[in-house]
Amino acid sequence: MAEDGEEKLLATVQHIVQTLGSSDTMTEDILKVFSNYDGRLSLDKLYAARAAAVAATDGGSGGGGEHSMQASPTLPPPPAAVMSGTSGRPPPVTSMERTVRTLDRQISQFVAMDGLIWADSADADAFLEAVDDLIGTVQELDAAGTNRVLLDRADELLSRCMSRLEDEFRALIERPDDAAPMAPGGFGSDGSDEEDYGVGDGYGDEPIPIAKPVTDYDVVIDALSPGSVANVHQIARRMVDAGFGRECAEAYAAARRGFVDESVARLGVRSRTAEEIHASSWEELEFDIARWIPAFNMVFRILIPSERRLCDRVFDGLAPFGDLAFVAAVRTQALQLISFGDAISSSSRAPDRLFRVVDMYEAVRDLLPDLDPVFSDPYSAALRAEVTAVCNTLGSSIKGIFMELENLIRRDPARVAAPGGGIHPITRYVMNYLRAACGSRQTLEEVMEGDFGAVGGAAVAVDPDRPTSSLAVHIAWIMDVLHKNLDAKSKIYRDPSLACIFLMNNGKYIIQKANDSELGVLLGDEWIKQMTNRVRRWSVDYQRTAWGKVTTVLQTGGPGVGALPAKAMMQKLRMFNTYFQEIYEEQSEWVIADDQLRVDVRAAVEDAVMPAYAALIHRLKTSPDTGRDLYIQYTPEDVDARIQHLFEGAAK
Repeated sequence: MAEDGEEKLLATVQHIVQTLGSSDTMTEDILKVFSNYDGRLSLDKLYAARAAAVAATDGGSGGGGEHSMQASPTLPPPPAAVMSGTSGRPPPVTSMERTVRTLDRQISQFVAMDGLIWADSADADAFLEAVDDLIGTVQELDAAGTNRVLLDRADELLSRCMSRLEDEFRALIERPDDAAPMAPGGFGSDGSDEEDYGVGDGYGDEPIPIAKPVTDYDVVIDALSPGSVANVHQIARRMVDAGFGRECAEAYAAARRGFVDESVARLGVRSRTAEEIHASSWEELEFDIARWIPAFNMVFRILIPSERRLCDRVFDGLAPFGDLAFVAAVRTQALQLISFGDAISSSSRAPDRLFRVVDMYEAVRDLLPDLDPVFSDPYSAALRAEVTAVCNTLGSSIKGIFMELENLIRRDPARVAAPGGGIHPITRYVMNYLRAACGSRQTLEEVMEGDFGAVGGAAVAVDPDRPTSSLAVHIAWIMDVLHKNLDAKSKIYRDPSLACIFLMNNGKYIIQKANDSELGVLLGDEWIKQMTNRVRRWSVDYQRTAWGKVTTVLQTGGPGVGALPAKAMMQKLRMFNTYFQEIYEEQSEWVIADDQLRVDVRAAVEDAVMPAYAALIHRLKTSPDTGRDLYIQYTPEDVDARIQHLFEGAAK
């Protein structure tokens, strides 16, 4: 009886299948429902009963009379029930085919969804489970290699699945707050069905941070929450497992590139070609450099390391696709910043550009050690090399600017004399320039030694007592060029004594600027001593050329035998008055800029003139032959007072 009941149950099931099973898929679903409903209705029994019914129908129908079954397509039996000789029937449906069909139905439902799958965590889990099954099925079919048609169908389904995963992947990166669940306490859904991802900023309660200028670079930007990172990592792992790792890396780069571009744009850096930079005025470039330096630090110290950190978390264990994604995301903006440095390096090497180029060089040099952990993979090594290269080109530009300073001094014409023998503008420019440059002595030392970027690795040791370094030698050479230029300019003056004043003024100025800065350390004590001796020699030359005839005319010989007669001494006094008046009128308009030098020169003149003049006046006053003819135009006190008024730039 039990067997009869089971047969009736199977027959009833077959009738239902024939009536409702309008397709292979529906027939298979009906059989699965019954097999889950009653333990007696296993799939094997149902397929066997179905095959027997089909065979009986084929045998009694005579090839398709009016009682032929047309309501339901024939469902082939499983492989175990396949009967040879049943020609004209469709091939049997294997378990692998059933798996592919089932996965197709499941995945197609998710692929067709309008909203984000990850808006519901249950849907996301179910979709990922189906994806895992599909990937395993494709791998199994590929390994078997016996059903190419089914493998192609599974591959096509996998491609559709990966396309949807890629869309979800990008959406989760670009709009992480569109995915559920919301963080507790956040701005959750208000019950609306809004699905417009473009409304407002597209951000929720934790908007994606945008890079802004900062002074503390010990900062990490977490653009995605830990939950969002976990979600995109799960997607990335499936895409890599399915052989779509490169597509995943490209999708990541495309999603993050917009963030990087916007961040750099907010730093005020604009993309410009080398030709545009070279055609710009220096004032405009100074403004651009002032923006470039903090932007460069911001991008390479915060933005790019943060992108590396995020990329490593998203592609954890999925090398090398994380490295590919990282480079693709940051390369464009990194190269834009680097290209600006290259363009500045290859532009004009006018001396006034030195300090801004040094600032750029130091920014790049100081960054180099921090790049090693960020650009450690083979794919980003080229970007690391680009940063090193721009450091080298900036260093070469600094050396070239120093060379141009020499040329500037040589080309300065010796046509116009400094008024009153004062300090020449070229002297002020060069000394103030070198003095300011020594504020970056460490950098200039390494550049002149050719150790570009050395401070980023092993710093160049600066010996304070070493005036023979490359920088010291170079500066000494510049000073020699300046000295020759000043010597040529001194020959413009027709009065040799004024030429001496000119050389004294400029020499003293050079010594002062060297002594109160590191410039004196670089030039060395011996150089300073030699320059001081030059100034002293020029002072002696001045006294000889300017006051030589005065001191000569004041020589009267001692009293007694050989003494000059009163008449001759009166003639000498008249000559002195003439000479002294000329000198005073002329030299009171001359200039000695340094107070101490002015005092020293006046004292030397006093020592040479005053004793002899006082002696002459005394002898004339005591001579009985002078009588009423003695006329003293300048008393010794008058002469001394006029000497004290010399070299002040205007007649007193």
